[in-house]
Amino acid sequence: MNRVVVVGRPNVGKSSLVNRLAAKRLTVVEEHRGVTRDRKVVPVEWNGTRFEVVDTGGWLEAGDDLERKVSKQADAALSEATLVLLVVDVATGVTDEDRQAARWVLKSQRPVMLVTNKVDDALHEAAVWEFLSLGCGDPYSVSALHGRGAGDLLDAIVDHLGDPVPVLEEPVDDGFLRVALVGRPNVGKSTLFNRLIGEERSVVHDMPGTTRDAIDTVVETVEGTIRFIDTAGMRRRAKTEAGLETYSVLRSLEALDRADIAILVIDATQGASGQDQRLAERISAAGCPAIVVLNKWELIETEDRDRVLATVGDKLAFLGDAPVLKTSAMSGRGVHRILPALSSARDDYTKRVTTGALNRAIRDLQIHQPAPTGKIRYAVQGAIEPPTFTLFVSGRLPQTYLRYVERSLRERFDLGTTPLKIRVRTE
Repeated sequence: MNRVVVVGRPNVGKSSLVNRLAAKRLTVVEEHRGVTRDRKVVPVEWNGTRFEVVDTGGWLEAGDDLERKVSKQADAALSEATLVLLVVDVATGVTDEDRQAARWVLKSQRPVMLVTNKVDDALHEAAVWEFLSLGCGDPYSVSALHGRGAGDLLDAIVDHLGDPVPVLEEPVDDGFLRVALVGRPNVGKSTLFNRLIGEERSVVHDMPGTTRDAIDTVVETVEGTIRFIDTAGMRRRAKTEAGLETYSVLRSLEALDRADIAILVIDATQGASGQDQRLAERISAAGCPAIVVLNKWELIETEDRDRVLATVGDKLAFLGDAPVLKTSAMSGRGVHRILPALSSARDDYTKRVTTGALNRAIRDLQIHQPAPTGKIRYAVQGAIEPPTFTLFVSGRLPQTYLRYVERSLRERFDLGTTPLKIRVRTE
């Protein structure tokens, strides 16, 4: 698949341009320096040709530790590029950072197109020619915000790419296990994500909120193919900045909604918090199984470990008996237990029980403990993901008895900690 990489100094409108090319709001757009920090690959189709566009953070020749890591991500994206779009801002004119970025792109010897952004009207057209001094060819004028010139730019991109890549129908579901990593900011999700996929794909920095968007990465593992979704950290509403953090929270919730399994990452040095509790509620509402990962476990003193585990039991009751794994994403200790736990959760989540076996279990549990009122005549499993059982009853069964039924079925069919749904139909 041809890959078009969008680069340039910070805040020239790269993410806005990617959104315009993809005709969707796929990346975070905000007038703050350094909002885009990780590589994000999005599909684009134009006139029957499909290619990928890579949104990168702003490249800088020098900067602080975080900016150096963002630039490293841009370097990695550039090495995979079929075509590079160097984006500049016509409103500010040529800057030293533009010249540095142009030298960096030309040094890579990748084909490059110069894109002058924010050309919102004819008055700005004349100003684009000063960018010829960058040595990247004639500029293509666009306004990513308003769409001006976007079609012409797409035509030029397709011409540069040469032979079109045939457009294939995307499968509705690729069948891969979808795993979302969720948690508060700065608990080590990106470090854990990098450890799991074996590649430094997400920028890791000791600043809360480094990850802004959800990033899907498909990985072949000993437990099968897994699609990992690394998400932005969620903050309490009172600490959420307007725009940027709000959108990141929405992206995290979206990732959770399309996940088969959630990994809730908790900072063991702080224990389970009220925000972790709210995340557990959201996972429970999504109906997917969960694995709790207590990260930074090596920093906990031995005498404090029972207290930390107690906070998990108190705050995360919504997740039932979800497995709790103690890890150190930084050193890798305990991370090897995550993949087998995911495999076990997947098997339980998709388990199907035959009608005969189910009704024998219903008969036995009623013999062992009859309902105070009502009776279960028979039952069927109507769905998986999660396993869903429908009970056909006469009379009315109290909630306490339904919890007994759920517990009995879980034990009888070795359903582990996966969520179950029990539906009742009165005859």
